[in-house]
Amino acid sequence: MMLMRGLCTGLLAALVAAGPVVPAAAQTEAYGSSYLPPFPQNDTYRLQVIGDSLAEGLLEGLLQALAGENRLQIPRRVRSLSGLTRPEAEDSLRAFEESLATDSMHIAVVMLGAYDRTAMRLANGRRVSIESEEWRSEYARRIDRAMKALKRRNVAVYWVSLPILRRAEWSADASAINEIIRERAGANGIRFIDVFNETADETGNYSAYGADIAGKNRLLRESDGIHFTPTGNRKLAFYVERELKRDLTQASNERATPLAGSESEQRRLVPAPAAAAADAAKGTSEGKAPRQAGSAPRSGEPGGSTRADNTKVSFRVPGASGREEQVTVEILRPAIPASVIALVTRRESGDRATPVGETVTETLANGVMVMGSLTVTATPSLKGQRLPPTQMPFFRVLVKGERQTPRPGRADDFRWPREDDVPPPPPEAAAAPPPPTGGPGARATPRTAAPRS
Repeated sequence: MMLMRGLCTGLLAALVAAGPVVPAAAQTEAYGSSYLPPFPQNDTYRLQVIGDSLAEGLLEGLLQALAGENRLQIPRRVRSLSGLTRPEAEDSLRAFEESLATDSMHIAVVMLGAYDRTAMRLANGRRVSIESEEWRSEYARRIDRAMKALKRRNVAVYWVSLPILRRAEWSADASAINEIIRERAGANGIRFIDVFNETADETGNYSAYGADIAGKNRLLRESDGIHFTPTGNRKLAFYVERELKRDLTQASNERATPLAGSESEQRRLVPAPAAAAADAAKGTSEGKAPRQAGSAPRSGEPGGSTRADNTKVSFRVPGASGREEQVTVEILRPAIPASVIALVTRRESGDRATPVGETVTETLANGVMVMGSLTVTATPSLKGQRLPPTQMPFFRVLVKGERQTPRPGRADDFRWPREDDVPPPPPEAAAAPPPPTGGPGARATPRTAAPRS
């Protein structure tokens, strides 16, 4: 009886885990590898640049770099956030938090701190310098407050560091600020883009000139030693563009992952083509059979899902007294969405049959189960027989680290001598000279040289 109950419990856990999936809007952090949400509103990401005067130049560079990116909507105005060392910093942070309540941004690119290299007055009225531990602790608290305000709105944040500055003492202060931002970004799960070393020359020092995105030596910095020229802003935007496009690609790949979104979101991404319906109607009118009834229903078709159906099973087992007792077990069969049924029962793809793959499941950190199908093709050497995944050559070599048996003539065949090396034939014996003419006693007539002309 304990074995039966264990089997029923395992079946129930598997069916519940494969139940309906919550909408994508409710699982912002459920996408493991994707930093951006795969399903933004209206399929467009709204990118907002936040910061001080350095952010204004970065915005101009991003508008050039991402001009052809249709997935992004970039307002041409910087959301101001600066002066975190000033006495009115608390008011600025409070106004920033209130402004986020009415904003629908998906991505925030932040760059600030150009003029934060000054002394700070604490709440108790004491003035501390940037070299003190009190200054660093208070500045980290204010940076952390701004980061948490963005994270509460589920915004994907890309925080750009301060660049190298012209004077050595300025660069030392900027490096200290960058270390504070880096530490708080890691604690809050925020992308930190370090451009301090990227904006230095080959020797690690400040230089107003440098290579642009095309590799030509151009003027990149303004005369103040802090800001960038338009060419420099375009190069600065390159480092953000590189990280952003990589995450956009990952989010796009997540959209095609089974169970990554609700059924309505999946139908929006992969709508049923009208041509398929027209072909089906044409085939019916010509007497051809439509799609087989045994094939898996699409997730969007009516009746594709399975409703909840609980049943009871009764059986007799020997009791503690030795007499038989009747035990009734209720088997719970929760509703199964059509997307799961289509995945585990599909047998055809397009107009040609494909082998049914093995279903692979993985439970994410938040409890959501992702299902996938792994199809192993037939190995030609086995005449159509299919090996399990653990016996495939790629698994044995790349995962288990086994060494393949070398084949004759292949690059890993180190036998010597090689089988294809045929030894040269032995040299033939020299032929005997012909006997002289004119009988056994005749002497050979000596050859005379031809007269020279």
